[in-house]
Amino acid sequence: MSGQVDVTAQRHASELDEVLRHAVGAAGAHIGVIYLLSDDGQVLFLDTEIGLPAQVVKPWARLRMNAGAPAAAAVRQRQLVWAPDHQEMARRFPATALALPYPFAAAAAPIQTGDRVWGALALLWPPSHPSELASHEQESMDAACKKLGGLLGQAADSGVLPPHTGEPRVLLPTPGRTPEVGQAVAAALYLDRFRDGCLAFSLEGRITFVSASAADLLGGDVAGLLGTPLWEAAPWLKNPVFEDRCRAAVISQETTSCTVRRPDGCELRFYLYPDSTGISLRIAPVPIDQATQPHPYEPLDSSLRSLQQADVFYNFVHLATALTRALNVREIIDLFADQVMPVFKAKAMAMVIAEGDKTKVLGSRGYGSEVLDHLDGLSLNSVTPAERVLRTGEPLFFSNRGELRHMYADAPDCDDMAAWAFLPLAGSDGGIGTCVLAFAEPRPFSTEERTSLTTLAGLIATALDRALLYDAKERLAQTLQETLLPRSLPEIPGLDVAARYLPATRGVGIGGDFYDLIRLSDTLLMAVIGDVQGHNVTAAALMGQVRTAIRAHAAAGATPGEVLEHTNRLLIETETDLFTSCLLVQVDLRLRTLRTSSAGHPPPLLRPPNAPGEIIDVAPGLLLGVDTDVDYSTLEVPFPPGALLALYTDGLVETPGVDIDDAIGALAARLTDASEESLHQLSNTLLGPAPHTMRRTDDIALLLLEHRMGPP
Repeated sequence: MSGQVDVTAQRHASELDEVLRHAVGAAGAHIGVIYLLSDDGQVLFLDTEIGLPAQVVKPWARLRMNAGAPAAAAVRQRQLVWAPDHQEMARRFPATALALPYPFAAAAAPIQTGDRVWGALALLWPPSHPSELASHEQESMDAACKKLGGLLGQAADSGVLPPHTGEPRVLLPTPGRTPEVGQAVAAALYLDRFRDGCLAFSLEGRITFVSASAADLLGGDVAGLLGTPLWEAAPWLKNPVFEDRCRAAVISQETTSCTVRRPDGCELRFYLYPDSTGISLRIAPVPIDQATQPHPYEPLDSSLRSLQQADVFYNFVHLATALTRALNVREIIDLFADQVMPVFKAKAMAMVIAEGDKTKVLGSRGYGSEVLDHLDGLSLNSVTPAERVLRTGEPLFFSNRGELRHMYADAPDCDDMAAWAFLPLAGSDGGIGTCVLAFAEPRPFSTEERTSLTTLAGLIATALDRALLYDAKERLAQTLQETLLPRSLPEIPGLDVAARYLPATRGVGIGGDFYDLIRLSDTLLMAVIGDVQGHNVTAAALMGQVRTAIRAHAAAGATPGEVLEHTNRLLIETETDLFTSCLLVQVDLRLRTLRTSSAGHPPPLLRPPNAPGEIIDVAPGLLLGVDTDVDYSTLEVPFPPGALLALYTDGLVETPGVDIDDAIGALAARLTDASEESLHQLSNTLLGPAPHTMRRTDDIALLLLEHRMGPP
C-alpha cells in the first residue's frame, strides 16, 4: 500500500512540475516558483522552482505569511500582485528588494479552489519587460493557478499532498538547441582562436564548456575542468563581487561584468552572459597599466562600480538589521542620518509624518529652523511635494531647482539646497509620512539611486511604524531581544536540544549573545553560538549580520572553518568597529562525529556516555572582524549516542577575580554531576550558580545537544 501511495505522490508531483514548466514557457518568464501554504496558514513553503540555483533559493524556502514578499502578499490579498520593476518592488516590498538587489519584474498569484487557498505561483521576467502585465501572461498565470488548485485538491483527496520538507524540487530548464557534431567542433575551434577565455557553466555551477585559453587562465586543463563545479576549479572565485554578479546575471538575465584578482596577483575581467540554463563567461586578462582601473568601454558596470555597489549593499544590510532593533524614533532617525546620508552625500534630511490634518517633523539633520518651521504644521490639503508623496505613496526626485520650480512654482526659497528626493514612508496601514533628502549640488538621480533610496525609505517606514506604535522603551527592547534569537529550534531525529538565553539585568536590554541551530539534512546540522562585542543596538545589528552570513554559508555546504573565514571577510568588508567571538560545531549523527571551529570563543564541553564532562580542546582562532587573512582550523571528535554537547557564552563563566580556565573546569564538573538530569533540568543546573545571576552585567546564552540512544 505504501508503494502505491509513493507512486501516486510522485505522479502528482510530476503533474505540478509540468504545470510550472508550461506556465513559465507560456508567460515568457525565466524563473518560476510554487509556494504551498502550511496547514496552520502561517507559513508558505517553497515546493518547486525552475530557473534559479538551489543555493540562491534556500533563503526563500520558507516565508511567513506576514513577510514583505509578493508571494505572501498574493495569498493574504487573494489577488495577483505585480511589481514591474525594482523601484516598485522597493516601494512595496523593501525587505525583498534589499535581499534581491537586482532589476527584474515579478508577478505572484494565489492558488485557490473556492475558499481554499493552497499557496502561490510566482514568475520573474527580465527588467526589459513592459510596465504592464500582458493579457496573455496574466491568462497563463490564471490558467496555471486553476490547474494547480485542481491538482492540489485531488492530491488532498488522495492523501498525498506534497510534504513540507524545506527542500524544494529544483527543475532543470529546458535546454536550447543541440548543435550537430560538425557545428560543435567548429564552434569550439572558433572560440579557441580567441585570446580571451570562454567558459560556460550551468545554474548549479558545473562547467559545461571551457576553451583552452580559459583553462589556462583558470590554471587547469580542459579535460580536468569539464563537469567540475566552477568554485572548486577556481576557489579564488569565491569572491563577494563575483558571486554577486552571478546572482545578478541569473535573476535579471542582464549582461554584467566584474574584475577578480587571481592568487598570483593577475587581474582578470569577467563578462557574464546569462540565459535560462546557465551563464557564459568571457575572461580577459587586465593589462598591467589598467589594473584596478574601470574598463574604458563599460563605465556603468566597471569593477570599481561593482565594488561601490557591494559596499552600498553591505551598508544597507547593516542599516536594515539595525533598524529592526531600533528602540525609538530618535534612534531610527540617527541611524538613517549616520548611515545613509554619508553614502549618498546628502546635505540635509527631514522626516515628516501626518498627524491629524497637518504635518509634523519627527526629526531632522542638517536643516535650519526656517525650513523645519515651514515643514512643521503644513495642512495636508496644501500643494507641496511632501504632501503629494504622503498622499500617493509615489517618490518624487528633483535633480535641480528648475525641476522643482517647474512642478511647484510656489516652493519656498528658505531651502538653499540644489536637489531633492521626497521618499514615501509607507506603514502597515498606509502612508505615515515623507522623508525629505536634500543635496547641496544638482544631482541626476540614476535608476539605481532611485531604487536604493526608495528601498531605504521602505525600511525606515517599517521601523518608524513600529516605534510609533510601541513607544515604551522597555517593552520594545524585550520584543526586539526575542527577535534576535531563533523562535524555535529544528527537530532532528535522534537529537534532543535545549537552549536558554538570559539578558543582562543592568543597562540596555539588548545584547550581542546569540545561538542558532541550522538543519542541513536529516542527520547533519550546524550548531552556532557567539558573542558580539558591546551591549547596544549596533552590537545587536552586527549579531544579525553574523547569523545571516553563517546560515547562508552553512547551507551552501561549507565546513565550520570555511564558514568562519567567509563570515570574517564579510564583517571586515562592512568596516564595523566591533568584533565577534563565534563557535561552530557541525554535528553528523550518521557518522557520529563533531567537527568544530572557534573564533576566539570559549571551548565547547562534551560529556561522553557514562564518562565525566571534558573540554574539547579546539584551537581558539582570532575573533571575527580582526584580520582578513586568517584561517580557522577544524577539529573532529567522536559524538556517540548518549553523548551531550554544551555550548555557552562567556557570561556563564566570567567572574571578576576568578581564572576563566578554572571557571570552565567547574562548569564541566557540574555537567558531570548532573548526568541523570533531563536537558531542561540540566540547563537550570548550569545556569543556577552563574555569576551575576541576580545582577548580570553580561548576557548568557546556552545551547545543549544530546545524541539519543538508538538509531538517529
